[in-house]
Amino acid sequence: MKRILPLAFALALSAPAFAQTVDNQGAKELSDNLSRYFGKQAFDKGVLKVSVEGGAYKIALDIKALVNALPEQKLLKFDMAPYALMVKPRSDGSWDVSSNFSQGASFELDGPEGRQSMEFTIKDGKLTSVYDPALAAFTNATSSLAGMTMTSREAKQQADVSTGAGTATVTATKSANGGVDFTATQKVSDFVEKIKIDDPNSGMNFPLTLKTPELSVDAKGKGVRTKPLLDLLAFAVANEDETKLKANQAELKSLMLAALPVWERVDGNYGFKDFEVESPVGKFGAAQFSTAFGMDGVSQNGKLDYTIKATGLTIPRQTLPEWTAALLPTDIDLNFGGANIDLDTMAKKAIEAFDLNKNPPLSDEFGKALVADFKAKNPKVVIGHSTLKNGAIEVAMEGEMTFPGEKPDATVTIDVAGYDKIVDALKEAAKSDEQMAQAFPFALAVKGFGKTLPDGRLEWMINTKADGSVTVNGAMLKGPDEVQDDSAGQDDNSGNDGANGTDDSTGGDDSDGGDNGGAGAKLQP
Repeated sequence: MKRILPLAFALALSAPAFAQTVDNQGAKELSDNLSRYFGKQAFDKGVLKVSVEGGAYKIALDIKALVNALPEQKLLKFDMAPYALMVKPRSDGSWDVSSNFSQGASFELDGPEGRQSMEFTIKDGKLTSVYDPALAAFTNATSSLAGMTMTSREAKQQADVSTGAGTATVTATKSANGGVDFTATQKVSDFVEKIKIDDPNSGMNFPLTLKTPELSVDAKGKGVRTKPLLDLLAFAVANEDETKLKANQAELKSLMLAALPVWERVDGNYGFKDFEVESPVGKFGAAQFSTAFGMDGVSQNGKLDYTIKATGLTIPRQTLPEWTAALLPTDIDLNFGGANIDLDTMAKKAIEAFDLNKNPPLSDEFGKALVADFKAKNPKVVIGHSTLKNGAIEVAMEGEMTFPGEKPDATVTIDVAGYDKIVDALKEAAKSDEQMAQAFPFALAVKGFGKTLPDGRLEWMINTKADGSVTVNGAMLKGPDEVQDDSAGQDDNSGNDGANGTDDSTGGDDSDGGDNGGAGAKLQP
């Protein structure tokens, strides 16, 4: 369903509103309009076909005809029934769009490592929706299926995927600043994926099974430039010839600028309930597991965000020493990404500068200058407030990193609740584990650097500078790197002051660590 529905949406997106009367003339007009986005050859070769059926237009997509039309397709076998959308104009200028996307398909080919095959089935797939040509988007859409199966076979790997019933919804409205705002949700029950890897060359031979009784997907977007993106698609189809494309590149640049910022913001989240991974070493699991992604559009101060969350984490205990039980996280909340990302300036400069009559269209010098300009805007790598928990132990961190030069400038704050419990676990481990015996004194030393907060947590604020210096809670742990002097060693009299009785402080007593680039610097409390 995830792969078929977007294709159906793309086909319907290009349909304008015609008269409410459904007839052969309307079918021809619809075919002509679709050819703007998919090319006239798609109709000439039978890949797309529009006909009148039961008071609606039937848009049929024949994937098999598309595969046969490919110049160098090497499929040994391909079987898939045509996919069809039923579309009918409404009195308000929008369209009713529906489909039965129950489907089955299979193919085989000879890959670089042997025979490959894939087949899938979708049971009782149904779609009902309303498409608005003025927005170039579905104002609402609902789909469902009774189940899906997919199998794939390769020389060294095979996979079997199945799901139970699933539903999906999409809504869209006109955005205040142009484009379309949308929300989309999808839920699938009883997801199971079985993977078996057998690679004699690497020695890998093991099965994995991923399970979740409920998989959910949530997405939303703001200001998605649907119509300008369709205009770009139409331009690409109309200018497939290289000579024509070069002659019309001014129009291409105008269309590309009109499509910016592509979207203002998009966010998505995958959620898994009672997630399990069965492996030869045991079962991994999480009561709740989710991954989220968010990205601003092409802007001068964009943000990029990733989040990974899990509760009720479990791992096979037989794979680890007993003492690790108190330290392994049962709940995680990790947040990271980027900020102050200026893609707008880069995009507009590149669009203005490229010339398809040159090879390459953008010079290497321009590319280097563009990257330098991007770095000069000081983009950041950001660690949002993130936590790892196990009972009374919680490790939290946040910070950011910039790159003013070749080396980063970073600030990270780490605070820990229950640090004494970590020390106790390492102390117990040291009785039987030599490596933990070596780590235990280090854990005690780290505690000495910590600052005790009012709630009893220990905090370490770590600063690393581009000059190589490192401080912890304001105390110098490592000084700046030694500045390299290219003239060093060229003067025959250099370094002889000590022989003349003069104190050479740069090569003096190593006990102060002053001449080791900070590597042996004393901690300055």
